[in-house]
Amino acid sequence: MEMVLDWRSVGSLIATVMVFRAAMRDLVPPEAEQWLRRFLARVTAAFRAPTATILIYEADGTAITGVANDLYDAAQLYLGTRCLAAAHSVRLYKPRGGSSTVASLPDDHTAHDTWKGVTVKWTSTARPVDVYGGGQGPSGGGGVHRSLELQFVRQHRDFVHDSYIPHVMDEATRVRLTSRERRLYTNGEEYQRLWTSHAFSHPSTFDTLAVDPALREEIRADLLRFASRREHYARVGRAWKRGYLLHGPPGTGKTSLVAAIANLLMFDVYDLELTTVATNSHLRRLLVSTTPKSVVVVEDIDCSLDLSDRRKKGGGSIVDQDDDDNNAAIGREESISLSGVLNFVDGLWSSCVGERLIIFTTNHPERLDPALVRPGRMDRKIELGYCSPAALRVLAKNYLGVGEDTDDEAVNGLMAQAEGLLAADDDVRITPADIGEVFMGCDGAGASAALRKLVGELRRRRDHAPAPAVDALAAAETME
Repeated sequence: MEMVLDWRSVGSLIATVMVFRAAMRDLVPPEAEQWLRRFLARVTAAFRAPTATILIYEADGTAITGVANDLYDAAQLYLGTRCLAAAHSVRLYKPRGGSSTVASLPDDHTAHDTWKGVTVKWTSTARPVDVYGGGQGPSGGGGVHRSLELQFVRQHRDFVHDSYIPHVMDEATRVRLTSRERRLYTNGEEYQRLWTSHAFSHPSTFDTLAVDPALREEIRADLLRFASRREHYARVGRAWKRGYLLHGPPGTGKTSLVAAIANLLMFDVYDLELTTVATNSHLRRLLVSTTPKSVVVVEDIDCSLDLSDRRKKGGGSIVDQDDDDNNAAIGREESISLSGVLNFVDGLWSSCVGERLIIFTTNHPERLDPALVRPGRMDRKIELGYCSPAALRVLAKNYLGVGEDTDDEAVNGLMAQAEGLLAADDDVRITPADIGEVFMGCDGAGASAALRKLVGELRRRRDHAPAPAVDALAAAETME
C-alpha cells in the first residue's frame, strides 16, 4: 500500500510540474523566460569547474583560402583512431584506390577523450563563408569554414598545452608512418584549399624503367645521396632541395621517371598546374603550403606559360616577362612572370618547406630561358631518348616475362633482330611507349608473336624513314 501511495505521490508531482510549466508559458513573457533560463544556467555553472576552450581552424588564418593547419589534420586523424569508437556518429571516407577507410568527426558532433586521467571534449563545427559576398552556394562563391573546439577544465590548461596537444601530434605522426599512404596533390580553382589530394599509387619503379641501365643507376644513386645529406646541405648553407629537368620526345618515360623517383624516396607528389595560378604571390603560397618529403612537378613547362629565352626577344635585349607586347604575341594575358617562377624554384621562400625535389619536364628544352635551367635551379638535366637495346630488354621483361636467361631459341633470335635494328640504324626511332603498345596489342599471343610484330614494325619504320631534313640556316650559310 505504501508503494502505491509513493507512486501516486510521484504522479501528482509530475502533474503539478506540467501544470506549472504550462502556466509559465502562458503567463511569463518570452523575454522573462529567456532571462530566467540564463540565470539558471549561470547558477548551475557556478557549481561546476570553470572550463577553457581552444579553437583549431582547418585553415590557418581567417581567409577561406588559407594554408592548411597541420594541427587540425592531426587532430582529426587522432580522433579517428582513438576517440570515435564510442561516438554516436562518425564520418567515413575511403580514398579512391585506398586500402582502408578513414574516420573523422562529423560537423556539429562531439567526442570525449581521456589521457593520463584528464578528460577533454572535442567538438567539430562548420559555418558557411561567402568568399565574394554574392550569396552562399557555388554561384555565390561560398564555402565552409571548419574547426575543432577542444574544451577542458581550466585548471588543466598547462597539461593540455604542454602534454596533451604534443601527444595528439605524436600519435598522428605514428599513425601516418604505420599506415603510410602517399598523396598526389594538384592545385586548381578551389576556394576551400590550395591543394586537393588523392591517393598516389603509381606502380613505376626504377626496376621497371625502360632507360639505359647506367643512367638509371646514376639517377638512383644521386637521389639516395640527396635524401641522406641533410647535415651537408646545412653545413654548406644551401636549402635542402634539388632540381631535375627531364627532357626528350613524347613517350620516352618522363612521367614514369617522376613516379619512380617518388616511389624510391617515399615522397608525396605535388602536380603544379601553372595555368591556374593567378599571381606570383599565389604561386608563393602554393609553395609554402607543400610538405617536406615531396616532389613538386611541373609537366610540359614550356607549354604552361612563356618561359622562353629572353635574349632572343628584341634583338638580344633582356625584356620584361610581363611586357604587353609579349603577352599579345602569345595571345593571352600572362598570369605569372618568369621572375615569379625563378623565385619559386630557388628564392628565399623555397627554403621554408624542408627536403624537396623540383622537377620540370619538357619536350623542347631549347625553348626555356637559361636562367630557369642553370645549376642551382635545375641541378641535373636528364635526357630521355628513343628506345635502346638495353631499354628493350627491360620492356620485354616487364611485358613478356622474357629475361636474359631464357632458353627459347625463337625468342632469343627475335630479340637479337630487334636489338640489331635499334642499334644499327638511326632512322629506326621508336619510343618505349610505342613498344609498350605493340606488346600490349599482343597480350596473350605469346612472346614470340609479340617480338615478331615488333621486328616488323621496326623494319617498316626503317624502310619508310623520311629523308633527313635540310637545316635551312646551315644551307643559307653554305650558299653564302
